Parts: sequence; structure tokens; C-alpha cells
Amino acid sequence: MKFTLLIIDDEKNIREGLAANFELEGYDVKTAATGEEGLALIEKGDIDLVITDLRMPGISGEKVLAKVTAETPGIPVIILTGHGSIDSAVDAMRHGAYDFLTKPLNLDQLTMIVKRALESREMSLQHQQLKKELEDSSALKGMIGKSSPMQKVQAMIRKVADSKASVLITGESGVGKELVANAIHSLSSRRNNSFIKVHCAALSETLLESELFGHEKGAFTGADRLKKGRFELAHGGTIFLDEIGEINQNVQIKILRVLQEHKFERVGGEQTLDVDVRVVAATNRVLEDEVKEGRFREDLYYRLNVIHIHVPPLRERKDDIPLLMSSFLDEFNRENGKNISGVDGRAKAAIFKYNWPGNIRELRNCMESAVVMCSGEEITLEDLPPSVRGSSESDMLSLPLGITLDEAEKLIIKETLAMNSNNKSKTAEVLGIGRKTLHRKLSEWGIDTGEE
Repeated sequence: MKFTLLIIDDEKNIREGLAANFELEGYDVKTAATGEEGLALIEKGDIDLVITDLRMPGISGEKVLAKVTAETPGIPVIILTGHGSIDSAVDAMRHGAYDFLTKPLNLDQLTMIVKRALESREMSLQHQQLKKELEDSSALKGMIGKSSPMQKVQAMIRKVADSKASVLITGESGVGKELVANAIHSLSSRRNNSFIKVHCAALSETLLESELFGHEKGAFTGADRLKKGRFELAHGGTIFLDEIGEINQNVQIKILRVLQEHKFERVGGEQTLDVDVRVVAATNRVLEDEVKEGRFREDLYYRLNVIHIHVPPLRERKDDIPLLMSSFLDEFNRENGKNISGVDGRAKAAIFKYNWPGNIRELRNCMESAVVMCSGEEITLEDLPPSVRGSSESDMLSLPLGITLDEAEKLIIKETLAMNSNNKSKTAEVLGIGRKTLHRKLSEWGIDTGEE
């Protein structure tokens, strides 16, 4: 990578001479005649190393060092000093300077110091990038799926995770809305603080208000002590309000106030509490319809719906079924002490044909049941629950609207292959294509192309 150096020195000859030298060495170079100018350039970003004179009018090199080490600690700072300031330069080393050189400068020595510092800087940047990639991978590991719809959801999560904006996650029951909320928190700058989950539909109106905002001692019968609410516990972190469409208007008003003013009072209390919390909400309802019917406040809807992430149902991303099946099979093999190797062709065909109204949750339950019922090396059609098994009786193939021709082709080939018990010759014959064409397409998709 190409690095950018910043040279800060009030002596024009030194400043321009060093700039010319390092430009010849292949670096981008910026210069500043004062500490003030230098700090302004650093604040704009894109500086990889600072060379600064120690003694300058106004903001000194020591102050530049203090600012850099406090606000951008990964940037190495090299101090230039006269013979009479060596003690100060040594002190600067103790306070975070990478190295120092005395004037008159030895350019070869300075060039070597810069090269060594930037090698360290590059390793640090690579480490940070690797750490970020690992964190991203860890945060999204529960979201199994490589289909185009899921790639879009994951890209959206990465894009919005570190903002302060409220997020509304929509989708049918069982699609994994809570996993999306978890990923948003895990990829945000709030990741080291609390992630508080509230399942709004599971609590009555009175209990929900107390659960969210807490209550004072004596606020109602049975309130024998002060209790902090979920918003208070989530201070500095994220609160996830699942099934937000189920809450009543009274609680909606209080949530709206938190979103607008970041303030609330406990039930039965008079003290106003300030809170710093990011709100992520989820619902399987169409909130626009709830607003029209007067059951959900329009102002709260707009406050929650700053960022909207829709999680598609499983029937619209059947490409993900093989990965999900494999993951669930591994999980339930371990849980039940079994070593089932896979799912046979007839069972796969039934699983692909079924529309999964309960989405991933239903598929997970199906695989758990099948593992328990299976007594051989592979899960068969007879091991599947009756509702899924029944789908094999139909020879119809349904394709979700909105997918590309390539995605439709992939689904048709995979389901036809499953219907023919992985017999590639029969599959190619049914589809009216050559065996070589079928093998090539399966190979492109990473599907086993071994001979029958």
C-alpha cells in the first residue's frame, strides 16, 4: 500500500527538503509550517506517519504528539530536535513517540526509521482489518444463507450497524428477525455494552410498562422494591423490542418519548431519567396497515422505521435450504449421539417442494424430528413429519416471484435432481439438456458432480 507522510516544521528548507526526499522514495507527502496546520491535516484523516519538529511557535511538537497519541494512536510520530533538546526528545519517547533524530539530519537514518515505522503501521492495519473481518464473520455466523436475498440482508446489516438510527426489522414468524437484531448490535460500536431483549407479545399491558421502564417501590400492589426497567439496563447499548406491533397506545406514547427525548420516568416515579440507547424493533405485522386502522401511532412508526430491513421468508430463498439442512443435521446428530450422513433424494424433493409457512423455525423442527425418527444412515421420506412428507405427493414446482432467471434455473435443476434421487442421467433427460451441461452447472454451483 502507498503511505502518506506529514512533515511539520517551521523551517521551510527542512520541510521542503524532507518532502522532496520522501516523494523520491515513493511516498505521498503533505507539509505544514505550524503545529496548528499539522493537526488540521491529521483531523482530515489519510495520514500514516508524522515527522514533526519539537520546538515550534504556537503548538509545539510535544503537543502534536499528545494529540496524535490520544486521538489516533495507530499513527507513528517521529520527533526532530536540536542538540540542546535531547532530554525533551527522550521524554517524548516515553510519551509515545516512535523515535527521534537530532539536527542536522542524517537522511539515510531517517529514511530507515520511517520505513521501519511504516512496516509496523502496515502490520497494525492488517491486524485491524483481520479482526474486523473475524468480528463480522462471528456476528453473522448464525445467519446461514448464501442466496441473493440473504446477501442483501447481510449487506444492509453491515451498512447500518454502526449508526445511531433506529431499525425496524420485518418478516414472517420464524425467519430469524432476532438473529438480525443480534448481528446489528454485535457489529456496532455498542457491542461491548448491553443487548437487552424484550418480547412485547409475552407481557400484559401493565407488566410490559413496568418491564420496559421499571417501577418505584410501592408503585402498585406487589411492588415491594425499586426495579430498573429494560431501557435503563440497556443504557449505552441496544434494546430489541420484538413484536412491537402488539403493544398498546399507552406504552407506544412512552416509547415515542424515549426515541424523541431520550427521557422517561419509572412507573410510580417522578424523577426523569436520561438514557442513551439504540432501539431495534421487529414485527411480523404490516405496521402501515396497523397505522391506517388506528392501532399503531403514525409518529412512532416513522421514528422506528428510520432504517427498514425486511427478512424474506424461506420459500423465497430455497437456495439456502441445503446449507440450513446441513447445519441442523450436524447440530441434532451431536445432540442425539447419531451419525446420519445426509438426506436421501425423495426426502430432499419433499423438503424443496414444501413451502415452509413456519420458515426456518419449522425447518429446524423438521430436521430435529427427522434425526430422532431416522434409524439408518440417511434421512428418508418416511422420517419427515406428515405435513412435509405430504408435499412429495405433488409434482408441482413453485418459484417465488422476483428471482432472476439464473436463480430459477438453479432451483429447477436442484429440485429435479432431488426428485430423481440424484440420478444425473435421468435428470438431464427430464430437463432436456446434455449430461455435460448438467455437470458443468452443478460444478459452478459447488454441488457434488461425482458419477452415479
